[in-house]
Amino acid sequence: MKVTPWEVSGDVDYDKLVKQFGVKRIDAKMRARLKKLAGEEHHMLRRDIFFSHMYFDKILDAVEKGEPVYMYTGRAPSGPVHLGHAVPWLFAKWLQDAFGCKLIFQIPDEEKPMFKKGCSWDDVAKWTDDNILDIIAIGFDPEKTKIVIDTKHASLMYKTACRVAEKTTASTAKALFGFTDSDNVGKYFYSCMQSVPAFLPSILEGKRTPCFIPCAIDQDVHFRLTRDVAEKLGYPKPSTLLCRFLPGLGGAGKLSSSEGAMITMTDDPKTVRKKIMKYAFSGGKETVEEHREKGGDTSVDVSYQWLTFFEKDDKKLARVKKEYESGKMLSGEIKQILVDKVNELLAAHQERREKAAKLVEQFIL
Repeated sequence: MKVTPWEVSGDVDYDKLVKQFGVKRIDAKMRARLKKLAGEEHHMLRRDIFFSHMYFDKILDAVEKGEPVYMYTGRAPSGPVHLGHAVPWLFAKWLQDAFGCKLIFQIPDEEKPMFKKGCSWDDVAKWTDDNILDIIAIGFDPEKTKIVIDTKHASLMYKTACRVAEKTTASTAKALFGFTDSDNVGKYFYSCMQSVPAFLPSILEGKRTPCFIPCAIDQDVHFRLTRDVAEKLGYPKPSTLLCRFLPGLGGAGKLSSSEGAMITMTDDPKTVRKKIMKYAFSGGKETVEEHREKGGDTSVDVSYQWLTFFEKDDKKLARVKKEYESGKMLSGEIKQILVDKVNELLAAHQERREKAAKLVEQFIL
């Protein structure tokens, strides 16, 4: 298993990551508090997809007192947005609706040229414009959501990034991110820029304002650095809400942009069906007869795993699980259920995306 902000591979052991990263499990008490404040419980919480956190109890304290809180999430453009990217955004949209909170959406457009070999600044500029349409299409409130582009908004961010850099040693960056002496110096400063949006709420509001970040657990390392320097700079420590990875269609690690079988937010229905039918790892048996007798294994079946992310109806999901594990439902049938669910989600997204170009200026800070 390898889990860094730039690479996830192997079979991910989340219990081990909780200990390794020093984060906390979301317990029943926290879920109950969140359900009470939101008026409902999100299926990603019920199913332990968002499963750990740091300091999120402080955010709930503030919400209960009626104090303002901000969210912060982001996207480093280098290609099309895929379903794995969208998982924390969909949850963030639900949180924004529930709490009425403002959202800062960072686009660190300097990251990929520094970290990804062969990714040019021109590539990033093209994908920045494209990815913004997908961000808007998630359905965030334009009155409460502002997109911050690192190179465009450098004048807003640079001074605070310098203050973070002043408090961060090279040895700390190496320990957290695994940097070596052969890495370009931009990587070190980039890690400081990642901290800035967590402090922007306090800067924009003119007072200490709590901020929380819904993201996949591989990104928490960025906010360990942020928490290390926050109090030194007079800002509250940011909280994180951390989720599991949407598995790759092949069945290991997480869905990756470098995986040819990834499903993007702009794929058409035929493409979605082709990818799922061809690439989704099956928990079924080798023959129909054996499958009817012994049933499928939902613990490894990717179609079922994806349905836990995207099928909101617990009864429907339970029926699929029962029928697949009993052998009544075949692998091709569970794949088709996933095809229909993904195409339903993408059809609504793409309809909103068609209108997003007219809304861009409303969202840019």
